[in-house]
Amino acid sequence: MSDRLIVFDTTLRDGEQSPGASMTRDEKVRIARQLERLRVDVIEAGFAAASPGDFDAVRAVAESIKDSTVCSLSRATEKDIRAAGEAIAPAPRKRIHTFIATSPIHMEKKLRMNPDQVVEAAVAAVKMALQYTDDVEFSAEDAVRSEIPFLIRVFEAVIKAGATTINVPDTVGYSVPGQWGDRMAQLIAKTPGAQRVVWSTHCHNDLGMAVANSLSAVLAGARQVECTINGLGERAGNASLEEIVMAVRTRPDVFGCSTQIDATQIVPASRLVSQITGYPVQPNKAIVGANAFAHESGIHQDGVLKHRETYEIMRAEDVGWTANRIVLGKLSGRNAFRQRMTALGIEFDSEQSLNEAFARFKELADRKSEIFDEDLQALVGIAPVATDERFRLISLAQQSEMGEKPRAKVVFSMDGREVSAESQGNGPVDATVQAIEAEAKSGAELLLFSVNAITTGTESQGEVTMRLAKDGRVVNGMGADPDIVVASARAYLNALNRLNQAPRPNAQQL
Repeated sequence: MSDRLIVFDTTLRDGEQSPGASMTRDEKVRIARQLERLRVDVIEAGFAAASPGDFDAVRAVAESIKDSTVCSLSRATEKDIRAAGEAIAPAPRKRIHTFIATSPIHMEKKLRMNPDQVVEAAVAAVKMALQYTDDVEFSAEDAVRSEIPFLIRVFEAVIKAGATTINVPDTVGYSVPGQWGDRMAQLIAKTPGAQRVVWSTHCHNDLGMAVANSLSAVLAGARQVECTINGLGERAGNASLEEIVMAVRTRPDVFGCSTQIDATQIVPASRLVSQITGYPVQPNKAIVGANAFAHESGIHQDGVLKHRETYEIMRAEDVGWTANRIVLGKLSGRNAFRQRMTALGIEFDSEQSLNEAFARFKELADRKSEIFDEDLQALVGIAPVATDERFRLISLAQQSEMGEKPRAKVVFSMDGREVSAESQGNGPVDATVQAIEAEAKSGAELLLFSVNAITTGTESQGEVTMRLAKDGRVVNGMGADPDIVVASARAYLNALNRLNQAPRPNAQQL
């Protein structure tokens, strides 16, 4: 058994299936570059056959990534596999990840196929995928509810066909650690040819045990773990990359394996994914939460001051928690700004986009004396979501005092024309949203309004998330500004722009 654990990140595919977390092509490339800096082994860039937009996003990632393997998901169909193969073609290292359901309920109710047909389709899919790459992964969807003898039959067949990785997913988050580890051990022990492939696990978090189940599979012999940054994913999410990596790193005596992950890039990756998707990280989240290394108890504080290891099993700096370094000021030039953005993994596709971001930086520097890396990342987060955006904030004025109903006046562009609207509300944010809606008339329902401080101190920018729903679609909008009312207006308009974009087809899950 190898002592190397392969980290397969599916933030761009499975993580994107979180409500409102859909990403643009450029956003996917930004995250992929950060994952490469994190030294993730495999980046699952998307589901190429889902739509032309998904195909373009996978191909853009394949063109941008040089060190990590770029992977596309595909069903066990010719159309899907050919789309995946063409999308990943530019990548120096490429993988096709094909799957078919193997549980009785899925075969009967969803696929309407008998077991023999499923085995035949799985083998044909692997053979076709090998026309595009020699790195082919096969997954048995809903393996947690599949019969072990049938799983062994399918896995033996696809290994003979040439699959190099066998993934066993808990698609519905139903398993518990002891049971999942036992299932993995049985499959590895009883499947002919098991020693010729890498065994992988992919766990969902419906019962809060995705990380525990994944680690149980590692103990049973799995040497690839499929996971996401911040545990992002549909329903209750996926196994968290940061928790798995640091568990294996902190307890080598238990797991007996290691990853090639650069752990100092974990927190930057977490912040980037949160900022792009609009999913804030809860303060008590392991590893990447704001309180992960905070000590409130006097006894704990005293112990840590005397000797760090009395209460800390990891160092904050090892996972990227470093002091927020001031990197630029209002006198900094355009070249210094570009260089710092490049160091943060942010590239500009044109001089115009660079100039627009630099103008936003100068505006911020006039209002905020200390500029941190997180502020610079937020500058990109408030950029237009597309060249054909319908809405953009021009100005905002609001009045609020105790005992009086707040009022807001918002001026914004809508379809290329400038409009102005005023409204009252229960608070300044409500008044601002009501004013925008008076002209936009979107009819969208506000599902979530969240405010987080980007850095410390009262001078910090506020980062606002607005989640809107309309006609079954859910989108997240983001906005940042030292004035949280302005940030809220930007977030709402950003969400309206996303609602205006063409909807993505329903993605596939494992």
